[in-house]
Amino acid sequence: MKRLSLGILFFIIAISANAQSRIGTIDAEYILSQMPENTEVNAGMEQYNKELQADLQATIKDYEGRVKDYQDTSEGLSEDVKKAKEDTIIQLENQIKGFRQKASVMMQMKRNELTGPLYEKIDAAMKQVIAEGGFTQIFHASSSGLAFSRVEDDITLAVMEKMGIEPKDPKPATENTVENQN
Repeated sequence: MKRLSLGILFFIIAISANAQSRIGTIDAEYILSQMPENTEVNAGMEQYNKELQADLQATIKDYEGRVKDYQDTSEGLSEDVKKAKEDTIIQLENQIKGFRQKASVMMQMKRNELTGPLYEKIDAAMKQVIAEGGFTQIFHASSSGLAFSRVEDDITLAVMEKMGIEPKDPKPATENTVENQN
């Protein structure tokens, strides 16, 4: 009975040893930064930022003009006309404040729109590397997300090779060490 139990136990251990997970990491942001298409993304973001700034400056110029006009002519105006001009100025003030608050969200949405196809390319190459390497799990090695990863588990350079991208800048180390905090 003991031999049978030990045999079953060794059999289960052997099966579980063969079925272990293979875990890897990838730094998609690094890959994105090395892609030639990233210069087009940056140019698109710069152009979009200029457009947003032009819209904001036009609204500010309109606002400043209306404030100056109100200050120059308010003495001779009826209360109804004064109130209408004040309401217009307040609306423009609110537009400017709202625009400034929404600008970062609008920029992020534009970045997502421009980088979406690039991330799809990264994903396709990553899936090939995963299949070839027999990985069962891949974690994104972002600056704040991964505490430790062995360098040999990082598939970033393999994905770049699949994509035909030669790294221009050195890849930051993914292996982090814990300093002695005594």
